[in-house]
Amino acid sequence: MIKFTILLRRKPSMTQEEFVAYHREKHAPLFCALPAVQQSVRKYVQQHTLPIEMPGLPPAKYDGITELWFDDANDIGTLFNDPDYLARIRPDEERFLDLHGCDFIVSKEHVVL
Repeated sequence: MIKFTILLRRKPSMTQEEFVAYHREKHAPLFCALPAVQQSVRKYVQQHTLPIEMPGLPPAKYDGITELWFDDANDIGTLFNDPDYLARIRPDEERFLDLHGCDFIVSKEHVVL
C-alpha cells in the first residue's frame, strides 16, 4: 500500500487545542463522508503534537500529521482532484490549516521492528 503523510501546520490564529478539536470533530467526519474517500482511502490516522520539549532538539515545526493509505499512488491524485473534495474539503482545510506551511510525503512503509 501507498502512504500519503501530510505534515500539518495550523492557522496562526488557532490554539493547538482549537486545532486538534477542529481536526478531530469537524474535519474528519466531513472528509470521511465523501464517497471518493470511502472508495479509495484504506486507512486514515490523525496524530497531534504534544507539548513536550525534547532535550537538545528544537521545538516541533508541525502541529500534527495526517496519514492516508491507498492501494495505488494514482488514487491520491484522483481523490485530491475529485470535484466534491475540491468543493467541500479544500475550503474546510483552509479554515484550520496553514496550507502553504504544510508538507507531504508519498511513501511505502518498511516495518523494521
